[in-house]
Amino acid sequence: MTSLEFTDQVQKISYSLKPVAMNLTRDADDAKDLVQETLLKAMLNKDKFKAGTNLKAWLYTIMRNTFINNYNKITKRNSNIDSTEYFQYFNTNENYITHNGATSDFVVTDINEAIAGLSADYRTPFMMYYIGYKYLEIAEKLQIPIGTVKNRIHIARKELKQALKTYAPGV
Repeated sequence: MTSLEFTDQVQKISYSLKPVAMNLTRDADDAKDLVQETLLKAMLNKDKFKAGTNLKAWLYTIMRNTFINNYNKITKRNSNIDSTEYFQYFNTNENYITHNGATSDFVVTDINEAIAGLSADYRTPFMMYYIGYKYLEIAEKLQIPIGTVKNRIHIARKELKQALKTYAPGV
């Protein structure tokens, strides 16, 4: 198969790739990126395609593997965060920072005390979520249902809002 024939066939099949990409990514922009990356990889590796085999299946395999590799990169990047020292990840609101930093220290202290005041059942999932874990990852690590994780995070947020309402602007 010549390069021109290969390119022509890939172009014809490319329109059927988008629905599959949408199914995988569940996002229109991500689906377009996935199709584009799949087509790029197919063109770069056209010498590895064996004439007489199913080109559509070959493209779907490239797409699926690309999606899985990208997903693994994202989850690996998010799960390498050390969750033992939660408090080092806090950023303060720039409205509370002064030249000498005293106000900022009070705010950070109040936030840390409010978080420390949470029950461990609420504090642990909240802090895991805050540093980047997904609900499912938290549920698996803590061995509790995902609905419980969501509920505990919601309650922790509510309690923190109440404890820190003095810092709420305009309230």
